[in-house]
Amino acid sequence: MSKFDRYILAQCMSVFGFFTLIFVLLIWINRTVILFDELIGDGQSAWVFLEFSSRALPGAVATILPLSSFAATLYITNRLSNESELTVMQATGASPWRLARPFAIFGIITALLLSVFTLYLAPAASQKQAYREKELSSDLATKLLKDGVFQHPAQGVTLYIREILPTGELLDTYVADRREKQTSVTYTAQTAYVLKEREDTVLVMKDGYIQNYEHATNTLSVTKFDDMTYNFGADAFDTTLDHLAISQVETTTILFDPEAAQKISKRDAAFVNEELHKRLFNPTLAFAAALVGFASIYVAGFSRFGVGRFVLFAIFLLVVMKMIESGLTGPTRTVYELWPLIYAPSAFGILASIFMLFYSQRPRKVAPPDIGGEPA
Repeated sequence: MSKFDRYILAQCMSVFGFFTLIFVLLIWINRTVILFDELIGDGQSAWVFLEFSSRALPGAVATILPLSSFAATLYITNRLSNESELTVMQATGASPWRLARPFAIFGIITALLLSVFTLYLAPAASQKQAYREKELSSDLATKLLKDGVFQHPAQGVTLYIREILPTGELLDTYVADRREKQTSVTYTAQTAYVLKEREDTVLVMKDGYIQNYEHATNTLSVTKFDDMTYNFGADAFDTTLDHLAISQVETTTILFDPEAAQKISKRDAAFVNEELHKRLFNPTLAFAAALVGFASIYVAGFSRFGVGRFVLFAIFLLVVMKMIESGLTGPTRTVYELWPLIYAPSAFGILASIFMLFYSQRPRKVAPPDIGGEPA
């Protein structure tokens, strides 16, 4: 690697780090504000908030790395053009392909970095967060003990609590049990407490009534009690996930055991295959974005009007790439054979860059000087 390549690469990496930091902070702050409202509002501690917000970082980094790669090459190429460094290199006989080499190397580095996040870090963090969310949602304080809301802690069971005191005492509790087809049982109590007995969750009620309705005989019986224990069962607070989102499944599972990934995520083969190739596609998008950023400014040449319109053109190309990606997501998730189209946005960016570099080598017509006067 020549000194010029190392110089350009060092410039790109420093600016890339700056843009990555800014973009990650913007996305992370936006997500943490939502998490703060949800977690702190549910009575969770600041430690839980920090835990969840830190696990959102890999996904945020994976999202913005292609944009950071594009912004870095666009900025560095524009600076080299303004400071006439590109002019000096062109005067030495360097071709566009020679000048594009350090930017291509930079694109490969960002692609390798992005692959670490998309293939491993982001799915692993997302999966751990899913299990943690399920664990928190199974906590009594966040799932069951909510006053003024009708809830369903188990299948066929409805619970309502008018008020929850700081001591944990439940005031005016209502429980409707419809799990039996022959009978419907309703419990009402002035006060109640929730206790955990091994794997079961029980509700200890005091000073209340039991209303037992028999559907077959159409009869209603009412019983008054002083103390009553109601068992919600073990499934009321089941902490096991019945399935994971496909984005939360490990890449190795999708790659080497796609049938297991289908069972875990409850998705069909086309959807699972689309997720795998999307993870492989994201690094190529970072490489293509780096080339687009360089080629769009380089093709401007020595324009007297500046490179502002070419910057807008580069942004337009990036938007087109994202539009292609969004437009092809639906078909590739439903038709297995269409998976090669997932790489169309990267192919478009690379081909557009190659075309612009070829276009920059075109011979420029220069009008001959007018040395003669008007004909007699």
